[in-house]
Amino acid sequence: PGRGGNGPSRCPEEPVLLAELKPGRPQRYDWKSSCETWSVAFSPDGAWFAWSQGHCVVKLIPWPLEEAERTGKTSERKSCGGKAEARSRGVAKEKTLECGQIVWGLAFSAWPAAEAGETDPACAVGLPCLVLATGLNDGQIKVWEVQTGHLLFSLLGHQDVVRDLTFAPNGSLILVSASRDKTLRVWDLSRDGRRRQVQVLSGHVQWVYCCSISPDCSMLCSVAGEKSALLWSMRSYTLIRRLEGHQSSVVSCDFSPDSALLVTASYDACVIMWDPYTGEQLRTLRHVPLHSPLDYSSEVHTSSLRSVCFSPEGLYLATVADDRLLRIWALELRSPVAFAPMTNGLCCMYFPHGGFIATGTRDGHVQFWTAPRVLSSLKHLCRKALRTFLTTYQVLALPIPRKLKEFLTYRTF
Repeated sequence: PGRGGNGPSRCPEEPVLLAELKPGRPQRYDWKSSCETWSVAFSPDGAWFAWSQGHCVVKLIPWPLEEAERTGKTSERKSCGGKAEARSRGVAKEKTLECGQIVWGLAFSAWPAAEAGETDPACAVGLPCLVLATGLNDGQIKVWEVQTGHLLFSLLGHQDVVRDLTFAPNGSLILVSASRDKTLRVWDLSRDGRRRQVQVLSGHVQWVYCCSISPDCSMLCSVAGEKSALLWSMRSYTLIRRLEGHQSSVVSCDFSPDSALLVTASYDACVIMWDPYTGEQLRTLRHVPLHSPLDYSSEVHTSSLRSVCFSPEGLYLATVADDRLLRIWALELRSPVAFAPMTNGLCCMYFPHGGFIATGTRDGHVQFWTAPRVLSSLKHLCRKALRTFLTTYQVLALPIPRKLKEFLTYRTF
């Protein structure tokens, strides 16, 4: 481990492009945004990958990819075995979901945490054990059964593009949607019909770009075309605080796996790391160009950020920016530890078990990259375990040395 025992002992290797999938349909230039991959998603168990490939189509692809898929040809194939195969009771095949509208947001439901001997709660309420929600251009949210590819139902309420979707990680089938109608909506998919809409959250004055629920399901962060991010309570659905600090529109956000950190990415080319409990800014990661621009009359916001996400163990971040780079950041460092060249990147997401990053592009492509693998130190594992159920204020109240409190609250960077 590095200083403090939290990180890797050496700089990770640069990300390597493992595979790239391209849309199988010709480009349609008569329809704005029709070919862009605004969203990609892995199922929580890592058995499925969802790709919004443009042209109103979502591909559901069993993971890992077959050799044919690695060369850009998607094909039907058998599942990767183990738990995923047991759940599918047979052969997992690639599926094409015809959504009828441009697809902006994707989210898989979480596997409910069933006790030993109990049935899966999601199945108990009459829904399949794994569903995919798709946010569409006309404000609809279509919910699909993953194993069959069948449309289950549509959620109606938003008046404009559904830009992002996120399920509560506890398997409760609570879904939050973010829309260009400047609202967030909370849905409970275990209910029927009109009762599924639980709450409408209003507070943004611009299009809402992204939303993220903390892993402990206590908080919701939302970001819009505004300089502040909003933090909401997932218990009372009320606004907790505004996070002020960015100089331009905030477009992406994500919580750390222990819910102790929140990161926000902005068109101001900065990622800010926050303590969501106190609202304190812990650090700022600045996207500095690798090379000095030769043409100073070119677009000013060449480093405008598009997406940020935490790695599953919580020691790395990935960012995609308009300067044609995928960056990997170590939690304890202020500069990127690795870069990869990518053109027109729009989104990024880690594989839930680590080791891979998926990125979507403006051309409708999806790329899979190697990501640093790290063995978490015992110190970090203890911190992560404690912070999963202790707030910052609870840590600060503990009768322990100040340096230990600083470590547990991520203030020893």
